[in-house]
Amino acid sequence: MIEQHNQEYDQGKHSFMMAMSDIGDMIPSSVDWREKGYVTPVKDQVCGLCWVFSATGALEGQMFQTTGKLVSLSEQNLVDCSLSKGNGGFSGGLVACVFQYVKENGVLGSDRSYPYPAQDESCLSHNPEYSAADVTVSWESMGWEIMITEATVDRLSYCHTSCGNPHPSTEFYFPGIYYDSNCSHEILHHGVLIVGYGFEGTELDNKKYWIVKNSWGEAWGIDGYILMAKDRDNHCGIASLASFPTV
Repeated sequence: MIEQHNQEYDQGKHSFMMAMSDIGDMIPSSVDWREKGYVTPVKDQVCGLCWVFSATGALEGQMFQTTGKLVSLSEQNLVDCSLSKGNGGFSGGLVACVFQYVKENGVLGSDRSYPYPAQDESCLSHNPEYSAADVTVSWESMGWEIMITEATVDRLSYCHTSCGNPHPSTEFYFPGIYYDSNCSHEILHHGVLIVGYGFEGTELDNKKYWIVKNSWGEAWGIDGYILMAKDRDNHCGIASLASFPTV
């Protein structure tokens, strides 16, 4: 990242240079929270609910960190009950509104207690199996991938992020590091979950990637995951609206 940034500095794209620091030297070259048990199986949103699937994924990891129990949380609970916070159900929503709803209500059902029929329903009274109180959003990265890298390591967590409007090439993605210059980093319409990062070859080969959990089912991509190009000038806007909750 530093070498690439300084090359772009020479090209006039940045107003400052970068160099390794004591903090940067402490950041590991790869992290994968699936190996630590933080990640539930890949789900299938069926329709346009990426925002709620990425939100529950972030909450699931945080609750595992807090309780030591990995529970698949209810997307339908959030779709039905966060309307008062500004979300529009199956018409669309914002992760910030999801986190606000959970913070104010202090509880969130599991998939088992509040199943997902993939359609708009009324907010139901239920007895949640899982409590997710005191939720706050710690930061928004605004395009800086280094902030996601540090958070992924330091907070033992992973974050919701938004990517550009899915380019047709993503529909047919298969193993490899995904990079497409046509993938917008300004128009963001798809929510996913970063669960780690790594690299191919050696670190000097500049083949770094984010490990991204999608919600299009396990038959898509690499068992439901995609390796997105990392430190490639905020490719697909992956760092533009990244945030993670703390529980």
